[in-house]
Amino acid sequence: MIAIIDYGAGNLRSVVKALAKLGYSSKVTASPNDMEHARVVILPGVGAAPDAMSQLRQAGLLEPLCRWIADDRPFLGICLGFQLLFTNSEEGVDCPCLGLLPGVVKKLPPGLKVPHMGWNQLEQKVSHPLFEGIPDRANFYFVHSYYPAVVDKSLIAGQTEYGFVFPSMVIRGKLVATQFHPEKSGEMGLKLYGNFLKFVASKG
Repeated sequence: MIAIIDYGAGNLRSVVKALAKLGYSSKVTASPNDMEHARVVILPGVGAAPDAMSQLRQAGLLEPLCRWIADDRPFLGICLGFQLLFTNSEEGVDCPCLGLLPGVVKKLPPGLKVPHMGWNQLEQKVSHPLFEGIPDRANFYFVHSYYPAVVDKSLIAGQTEYGFVFPSMVIRGKLVATQFHPEKSGEMGLKLYGNFLKFVASKG
């Protein structure tokens, strides 16, 4: 079972539909029990970090999420679900996040149109099964006003240029997270979802 975490702000229906196109069933849930019985957890995201952290806390999902990722179980974070993995976010002054990856989530630099919205390229920084059939600098769909300043550069699997270069994808074991929205990225997005699910299945 693929559990899609519902914290009141995620882009849930698009994720469910994308997985269904690939032949996978999923369950939208805010239940820690459902999450623990899942094979894969997806944390999608739109909205603000403080609100998302508050909703996850109220649902009793913070500890289960941290334990799931610490145990290197299959996890995909999307957009805000990517940013919440880091130590803290400048959104809402200073918002503590899950603290699973070192780094601060910062606002896009002054002088850029915010939010960064639309198609942009993903420059692949590593060779990985997740990129099978996906050309380097393929276009993916972005909608965000913040980005993570990743401390451990070895985690950066992809980056994107928008007035400056920022990390747009990280991989650590069975943890994968993207700043862009695969479910809004057409054929390449579906390919990435499929590659992720095949990759984590191959790891047992």
